Amino acid sequence: MEIYKELKSPASKEFEKLLNSQLSKTKNIVEGKIIDGKITKITEKFVFIFIENLKSEPMLDINELKSMGLQDKIKVGEKISVLLERIEDKNGEVIVSASKAQKIKGWDKLVQAYEKNEPINGKITSKCKGGVIVEHLDTGSLMFCPGSQISDKPLKDISHLMNEPLKFALIKLDKVRGNACVSRRQIINNNKKGDKAKIVEKYKVGDVIKNATVKGYSSFGCFFDVNSELDVLVHLQEISYSRVNHPDEVFNIGEKHDLLVISVDKEKLQVGCSIKQLSPDPFEHISNYELNKKYKAKVVKLMDFGAFCELEPGLSTLLHSSELSYTKKNPSAKKMFKIGDEIDVCITEIDKDKRRVAVSYKLTMENPYEVLEKKYPVGSEIDGIISSSNEYAIYLRLGDFDIDGFLHCNDLSFTGNPEEELNKYKKGDKLKVKVLEIKKDQQKVRVGLKQTQKDPLEWFKGKNINDTITVKVISSDNKGLIVKPEGCEMNFNIKKSQIAINAADSRPSRFVGGERIDAAIAELDMERRKISLSIKLLEELQNKEAVTKFGSEASGKNLPFSSLSDKLNKKTKE
Repeated sequence: MEIYKELKSPASKEFEKLLNSQLSKTKNIVEGKIIDGKITKITEKFVFIFIENLKSEPMLDINELKSMGLQDKIKVGEKISVLLERIEDKNGEVIVSASKAQKIKGWDKLVQAYEKNEPINGKITSKCKGGVIVEHLDTGSLMFCPGSQISDKPLKDISHLMNEPLKFALIKLDKVRGNACVSRRQIINNNKKGDKAKIVEKYKVGDVIKNATVKGYSSFGCFFDVNSELDVLVHLQEISYSRVNHPDEVFNIGEKHDLLVISVDKEKLQVGCSIKQLSPDPFEHISNYELNKKYKAKVVKLMDFGAFCELEPGLSTLLHSSELSYTKKNPSAKKMFKIGDEIDVCITEIDKDKRRVAVSYKLTMENPYEVLEKKYPVGSEIDGIISSSNEYAIYLRLGDFDIDGFLHCNDLSFTGNPEEELNKYKKGDKLKVKVLEIKKDQQKVRVGLKQTQKDPLEWFKGKNINDTITVKVISSDNKGLIVKPEGCEMNFNIKKSQIAINAADSRPSRFVGGERIDAAIAELDMERRKISLSIKLLEELQNKEAVTKFGSEASGKNLPFSSLSDKLNKKTKE
């Protein structure tokens, strides 16, 4: 290779001229720039592109072009824009990318649209976590649309929007990461805002809107739909002159009501309305109503806890479920009435400060407990049918009354075990019972079955403590004896300690059952129904009688009592 030592020679000047001409041709070829190329050759996997002033033809993967939707341009002679990544890599090849060129071009258009606040055209191609993927129709760039920004209303199904041309607003661009976020909801709201402004201008304070439809509730008021073109709010305080805790106490979704326009905000595009101002304040003449007097009322709302009624338009009252019936434990207003019914009510409370009126339905009817008390006073007998029972009582429907009487298991029988007696009866059985107690205020009636039968304790009438009676041994166990007085229908227990004075003689096993023996009455309390018997007491009484009758020691020794001689010796010393 010849080295030019003299740069001013004709040969060096010619070389410099040739070199500068070559550099002038390649000065527009810069890495990172988008340039146009022409397809010159197509193979099975690659496409060769001619780019002027490059020393070789770069290649593009056919699959890359197809993924970009450019399969129609895979023809010799077609022009394709590519990004020049490397003029020469380590293998001496030119590296270009069509997809990166498309993305950069698309990003530039998105930036322009974002800066000018212009909408863009796109289509929803797929769903992803938190939203959907939107493809820019002009450049094919992919953008993210959050689920909350798809529409101005919640959508359970967006299948009708998939792959359809739609307008979107660019709401966020991340130039560093190259991410874009769009909103369809903003486009919808902007369109509606222009239309809504024209609609709001039609309304003035004092206008009456006819047949507005209840659309929804909130804790501060009720929303109405006006002719499917405008939503208006009726504040909680403008619903009724009476106190309202929540709009669902007064309205049902879908109902129609007339509204009075009380405010128009053209900046916020809001219209405020009132219902109560369409009628005069009923509390101005609340003095026309009297407590504990019967009035007609119209049912306007049914709730789980009762019903709301109107004494007159605008004057709402609460009919609580506790005031529906005397006899039903958990009455339901929904089962007893329907909206629009006119019923008789009795005013129980008028609170002018709280603007509240309470009424009762049951007070307009005769109290069945008072009727029952007049017809069947305490101590009288009445027929009943078992309606239900539990582990300790039976409930009977008394006579022709819609009243359940309470029959405790202890009042079933004088003699039987309460739990065993309770199992003898079933629902539907008829019983004649005695009225034991009527509590009208508490709406309770207590009845008894055993009170209609002869009390076996009457056998003890005329008898006193220490009297001797003859009993028959029924059975015995380690605790004592079960005996039955002759002529009495009741069994009694004699404890082991009450069988004999001497411990050796107080063995229950001495008796096998069926023996007739004498015993003394140790305790007799008819009011408490407590009676106890004792053989030991009888023996002590007989010993005392013998000591009194036979006062000498000698005569005492001849008596057939094992302990009597000792008692006589003690008496002699005294």
